[in-house]
Amino acid sequence: MAKKTFLDFETPIAELENKIEELRYVQTESAVDISAEITQLAKKSQQLTKDIYSDLTPWQITKIARHAERPYTMDYVNELFTHFVEMHGDRHFSDDLSIVGGLARFNGTPCMVIGQQKGRGTKERGLRNFGMSKPEGYRKALRLMKTAEKFKLPVFTFVDTPGAYPGIDAEERGQSEAIGRNIFEMAQLEVPIIVTIIGEGGSGGALAISVGDQLLMLQYSIYSVISPEGCASILWKTSEKAQEAADALGITAHRLKALGVVDKIINEPVGGAHRDPKQMATFLKRALTDAYRQIKDLKADELLERRYNRLQSYGRFTDIKPGK
Repeated sequence: MAKKTFLDFETPIAELENKIEELRYVQTESAVDISAEITQLAKKSQQLTKDIYSDLTPWQITKIARHAERPYTMDYVNELFTHFVEMHGDRHFSDDLSIVGGLARFNGTPCMVIGQQKGRGTKERGLRNFGMSKPEGYRKALRLMKTAEKFKLPVFTFVDTPGAYPGIDAEERGQSEAIGRNIFEMAQLEVPIIVTIIGEGGSGGALAISVGDQLLMLQYSIYSVISPEGCASILWKTSEKAQEAADALGITAHRLKALGVVDKIINEPVGGAHRDPKQMATFLKRALTDAYRQIKDLKADELLERRYNRLQSYGRFTDIKPGK
């Protein structure tokens, strides 16, 4: 069994889990039957996890969204889609490995799948630039979306990025233009687009593949105009205030659902998606199936009108006159 990685606020859970592992080792090495004690401790650990996860702060949720063992785009592609054929390159500069995508089938329906991939292990994370895309990554995503539109295929996107890569080379190749072009083109794409925030939804890097008809968000994912550390560095001149920034930004799924930015929150297994990726994939498949069912029969002009109204509704407010 792979060793679990616990976050700082999960220390009580980690201590209980260590005791359970010790008892299992004792039972294996001796003839003493202590299965009842192990079962009792396992139930206690489960309840403790539920209690801790029932009252998380935005900063704690941010740590869960960034958990190294959290399922990434390709984990969900392998579980939810069949006949996946990856497509490479932007046909202009290179193939950005931080964005993956290609043709697939979802419940037998041909579709296009696109998402950010952070990578596991030092070598792969370096190759995928920790999920931070350069202009060629967004242009690859746009090429795939345009291909989907040409063949009338629905588009499923999975967002998981700290943000767009801020390096000089990315700026030289038109980073902001690439992000802006994607947002402009996605708003006009004449096929259904279903977006899911599976981890971090950071700034323009997330927006470049998250304009759609249905926006889903995993329970312990985040979606924000800037990272808590970036916000703290601007407002307080120190990233040490990241926790306060996370509280102020309103980055959690429930906060964004209340604001009308998110259509549906997908519950995660107890302890987060990384504790039971198979169950998380089951929950996600159910939600994606329902989301696609709601929009699959809409005509192109209906999709565009709904998408336009959705974008125009962000930031809308009602002015109430005094005395009313």
